Amino acid sequence: MPKVFGFYELPARAKLILIGIVALVVLASSVVYVQAYHRVKPIYEVPTDKKMVALTFDISWGNKTPMPVIEILKENKVKCTFFLSGPWVKQYPEIAQRIKKDGHEIGSHGYRHINLSNLSKTEVKEEVMKAHKNIKEVTAVDAKLIRTPNGDYNEQVIEGIHECNYEAIQWSTDSLDWMNPGISTIIERVSKRAHPGDIILMHASDTCKQTHEALPAVIKNLKQQGYTFVTVSELLKEAEKEKK
Repeated sequence: MPKVFGFYELPARAKLILIGIVALVVLASSVVYVQAYHRVKPIYEVPTDKKMVALTFDISWGNKTPMPVIEILKENKVKCTFFLSGPWVKQYPEIAQRIKKDGHEIGSHGYRHINLSNLSKTEVKEEVMKAHKNIKEVTAVDAKLIRTPNGDYNEQVIEGIHECNYEAIQWSTDSLDWMNPGISTIIERVSKRAHPGDIILMHASDTCKQTHEALPAVIKNLKQQGYTFVTVSELLKEAEKEKK
């Protein structure tokens, strides 16, 4: 038998050690590959060189903030994606219907505003489908995108979402409007952090009292930087085009 790197000349103990090291390396490589292959995540942004961004709004509470936001978007001819919670849609159906009428994309913000990572996969799917049912009944929209409450998720949550034929959407720029940090802070954060393929997080719940005041300047600044506004689905389609 031919020699292979002098292996057969090694003492028996050295051979065993060498075989063990090789086996560990192969096993470690396999484990890393399997974990990477099966790991699932939501979408934070899309890779593109085009100056396009998706402006998104979560709504879970109230009817005071949504209408000013909707009117500002209409005045500026901006289409965006709204993520609506199941109970809110039923409580304020006329606002949800107005969002659809104005041509905005409607996604889901889940049912209960709780961390889905604390639930079983079955419970996650129940939350998703309960919200889906409400949105469909009020707007006639079969929503396919969801932003989880609090942006919370784990691998099981994403798997459950996918099994409901939904795509999980996060964000790459957080306006921090949910903290009411000041109008100028919201404007500056979005204006400086926006980038091609960006998904921008904003809110239109009544707890966010500065969003509608900051929004006109946010839109103006991004337009001046050469950005166009698209829905999340349009952004995802653009990413698919660039893959081809």
